[in-house]
Amino acid sequence: MAKKIKKKNVKVTTKSLPSPFNIYWERTNYVLLGLGLLLIVLGFYFMGQGNWDSTSSLVVSPIFLFLGFVVVIPASIFYRKKSKVINNDIAKTEQ
Repeated sequence: MAKKIKKKNVKVTTKSLPSPFNIYWERTNYVLLGLGLLLIVLGFYFMGQGNWDSTSSLVVSPIFLFLGFVVVIPASIFYRKKSKVINNDIAKTEQ
């Protein structure tokens, strides 16, 4: 017959440390992301208007798409509000 093995009661204490890989997005980041997506949608809309050689398809659409994909979307990813950190060591030495 098989013996029953009793499990020992082991208390597991884990500290939840914040991950250093978190991206902290704020409202401004989401607004910029929405603006970038709006520019991309407008760019594809103007690309579909008129003939293939119209001004909206060849000039306006690439400008909107460039601004959306290359300028605004990366700006929404990299934007971070500057934090106000006062270094106490510098403040003590100046006094």
